[in-house]
Amino acid sequence: MKLAGSLADRDRWIAADWCPMERALQLIGTHSAMVLLREAFFGGRRFDDLARRAGVTEQIAAKRLRQLVDAGLLDKQPYQQAGQRTRYEYVLTERGRSLFPVLISLIEFGRMLQGESTASELVHDGCGAAVMPEIRCAAGHEVSLADTAIRTAKR
Repeated sequence: MKLAGSLADRDRWIAADWCPMERALQLIGTHSAMVLLREAFFGGRRFDDLARRAGVTEQIAAKRLRQLVDAGLLDKQPYQQAGQRTRYEYVLTERGRSLFPVLISLIEFGRMLQGESTASELVHDGCGAAVMPEIRCAAGHEVSLADTAIRTAKR
């Protein structure tokens, strides 16, 4: 990756001051946040199911789900079963669904680490072809690491 413009001199700045990746990792950079999001992508909605399937304690699940709701990645929607108190389920928002490429990339990286022992694959439900993470520019070109530059945003 090339550094361009005012970012070219690495000794003049620190990424923590402006890096959007750091902001994202502050929110989703924990194991518990990512596995709760995975379960939401897999269709989990109810607190007990999310916590159980993610393998986290109820205390951790409550904390992380609150953070994900506060950040606008999940929406908390009330439901009530007959004769019981109102409870809440967690639904991915548009912002939460925007993490789909990240989830796909992490799953594919994990599959690579597992090697031949992997027991799952991601496929397009419509045609059965493998789902692949790709990096493209807004004009539609496939972009490699060597062809990527980072610069300060033009406003």
